[in-house]
Amino acid sequence: MPPKNKFNRQEIIEAAFEIAKEEGFSKITARSVASRLNASVAPIYVNFKTIEELTQVVIQRVFALSEELLAKQKGQNLFENIGKASLSFARDYPVLFRELVLKPNPYMTSYEETEKAMVDALKKNVEMKDWTMEERRRLLLKMRIFQLGLSTMIANGHVPSWLDDKESEKLLMETGEQLMLAEQIRRKEVK
Repeated sequence: MPPKNKFNRQEIIEAAFEIAKEEGFSKITARSVASRLNASVAPIYVNFKTIEELTQVVIQRVFALSEELLAKQKGQNLFENIGKASLSFARDYPVLFRELVLKPNPYMTSYEETEKAMVDALKKNVEMKDWTMEERRRLLLKMRIFQLGLSTMIANGHVPSWLDDKESEKLLMETGEQLMLAEQIRRKEVK
């Protein structure tokens, strides 16, 4: 009888990550991971108490991956970097993007938490130092709507053939600039 294959925690996480990347988080099961490893389910339960624990570790890995994508961006400000990282994540990990962004799930922080952090970051922008919180909030929402829409189109393969990676980023930046300009004009007209 051949010796049993032994799998360490990292190998199990990698197998579960690959399943999530290809099929979604709900497809991470003891059997699917064991099958991916060509093993029994025993190594999984030796390393993880439950499949939910394994899934949580995979989700932490996905969030670390998104942070890495954000860190790779070389834009002029946080919002440019976030937008470009979102496009990159949607392009490189479409199933994970849909799982985390387009479906209700317990893994993402609430919109309000994200919004507060982003609105606070916008306050540091020199061009918006005199803006009210509501003005920053509305601009952020408009930018997020466009960015999420474009990212969703990319994740689902619903972009025109001429819209390559570079053009997608260019379109994102142009739209952000146009939204900012429109808000600046509106503010001047109100005064």
